[in-house]
Amino acid sequence: MKNIYILLLSGLLFLIACSKDLNIKPKNFVADEDLMSNEAGMEIYMARMYSNMPFEDFKYMAQWGLNFNSWLGATGIDGTGEALDRDGICTAFTNEDNPYWGSAFVLLRDANHLLEALPQFKGSFAEPTYNDYLGQAYYVRATVFYAMARRFGGIPLVTKVIQYPADQDALEVPRSSEEDTWNQILADFDQAASLLSPKSPKQGYSNKYVALAFKSEAMLYAGSVAKYNETVTGRLTGLGQKTGTRVMGFAADTWQSASKKYFREAYKAAREVMLNGGYSLYKKKWVANDRDAQYQNMVDMFSDLTSPENIYVREYLYPTLTHGYDAYSSPFIFRAPLSSGTCPTLDFLELFDGFDRYADGTVKVTTGTSNSTGEYLLYDKPMDFFKNAEPRLRANVIFPGDVFKGKEIEIRGGVFTGSTPIKPLFSDYSYANANQLYQQLDAYTKQPKALYLSSNSGSSQELVPYNGSNMTAAGANGPFYSSGESCITGLYARKWLNPDPSFVAGEGKSAQPFILMRYAEVLLNAAEAGLELSLAGETTPDESDMLQVATNVVNSIRERAGATQLISVIESSQAGRNIVRKERRKELAFENKIKWDLRRWRVQHYDQREGFWGEAKNKDLYSNSSEYRFRGLYPFFSTQTGKYFFDAHFQWVSMKTFQYNPIDYYFAIPGGEVSKSTVIDQQPNR
Repeated sequence: MKNIYILLLSGLLFLIACSKDLNIKPKNFVADEDLMSNEAGMEIYMARMYSNMPFEDFKYMAQWGLNFNSWLGATGIDGTGEALDRDGICTAFTNEDNPYWGSAFVLLRDANHLLEALPQFKGSFAEPTYNDYLGQAYYVRATVFYAMARRFGGIPLVTKVIQYPADQDALEVPRSSEEDTWNQILADFDQAASLLSPKSPKQGYSNKYVALAFKSEAMLYAGSVAKYNETVTGRLTGLGQKTGTRVMGFAADTWQSASKKYFREAYKAAREVMLNGGYSLYKKKWVANDRDAQYQNMVDMFSDLTSPENIYVREYLYPTLTHGYDAYSSPFIFRAPLSSGTCPTLDFLELFDGFDRYADGTVKVTTGTSNSTGEYLLYDKPMDFFKNAEPRLRANVIFPGDVFKGKEIEIRGGVFTGSTPIKPLFSDYSYANANQLYQQLDAYTKQPKALYLSSNSGSSQELVPYNGSNMTAAGANGPFYSSGESCITGLYARKWLNPDPSFVAGEGKSAQPFILMRYAEVLLNAAEAGLELSLAGETTPDESDMLQVATNVVNSIRERAGATQLISVIESSQAGRNIVRKERRKELAFENKIKWDLRRWRVQHYDQREGFWGEAKNKDLYSNSSEYRFRGLYPFFSTQTGKYFFDAHFQWVSMKTFQYNPIDYYFAIPGGEVSKSTVIDQQPNR
């Protein structure tokens, strides 16, 4: 019995000792006082938050979502018409393989925890520093809510840390209405702007004007959704089945007031950045009436970290933090390990000044009234076709025959050996005939053969004797019929590529920055919000003339771009609004902006597709249903004349057909989240 008592006493003492040890913080545990009582700790906390932000830069692919992977890096290939890509990632922006849901709430918890815990350590910091940290948290939360809202509409507004474990009711937060969601985003951006410093205290942090710039973008989105949901047949809105909350769209009695409010907030935020932010358009190498200087100025703008236009930039540093954009989107001759991931379309090119046109606005390639009549126009060299092109376009796009990294970019659709004058290769260039290929033409299939193309099997090219040597049918960069890995539209994207001839592309070797927000976008936000307010009969939120502001904005951007200036004030009309939309289409191409603009304007489904290009355009030129396609511009060499001609034809290598319906303006909530929850509503009609 004595031995039993001794054992019991020993056990009790052991348990007491263990309980005391349990109160000792493990060496691998980092507590709030370690991070939030000093600036070094806070820098670690901030680095964690900002490394997980939903930024859409080189490591974002629309089809895959926010998985921070630069594999197959490309931009503008998400059904916007900017560019095409050979791979399955080139598809309309109707969902993301990796929905931005679960990871969003992890980042929200970090932001909310900072807001709740930092006040305990307020005395450790100077007041401006303390306020800035709180402002960073509000900015992060606003950014996460914004990223979710434009994907899903109404979302669970988690504005406090949810403690675990807890009752089921405390753990689950239902989706709020879409209107309440946008109101929360507005409040958080406002709170961030009121607390943040005018200048970022550290590289990569936000500041007051960063918050205001993104606020202007977010409120422009909110105002557009509130207004243009009403243009979708049946009104694009609905209630959740579980909660009865209007998780998608706005109520019939609130959409007008909500849209006006959001446009007003967008205008005010943009104007504050314009007046007090200290930013300006990049014009370091710009020279009036010098098209080459204007082109080079815009090329340099996207790699110059000292640019006065940069508001918020995602920086990279070789070899520790890199991406692979050049490895996948460079011209074919720089293949490393792939190429040609971003091939701009003819439809995109037609947005720009500097080309002769047919009556329907399409680029003129023949002497006739359409590209199926008359005879082909002939050029000594491909670049002659682009001699009057807007310098901004040349900064965005590598033309056939232009020079990149010290090498001429040779592109041919094929070689034509037939007689002159040369008639159009097809009799019908309409959307209904979009599937007809050059390989099906009599000039290619019958004898005597008059058309030579890249081989339709294997990797070889057809050769054509010319001036004592053999000319390859498709040139050094294609398009190659047997492989989509070539210039599938006749054009390459130049924007974002590293232009240094000494740079050798490869996976994880690129380090050029990605500009997430620049001053030109803020100017366009102000212009569009002002036009929308004017259309709604609203007076200016400040003392400015909103239409004059819009006109000045467009002209300042066009001047820098080398484009034609407006000669009169933009009118308060749909045509006036479209001037601004089209300018936005041109200026912000390949920046992961346009896919969101098309969604908020509600112009991607067939009924409203006339506005797809930011201008009134016959939608039947490139679609006749929920499906649509884009065109390429292909240079052919004529051996009989020794000159080039261009054919405007639907893209014919790795053919891409896109599809979009009204339901796609809102992504589905992840099915697993809906099925396991009693309060998370799926989108109506899904």
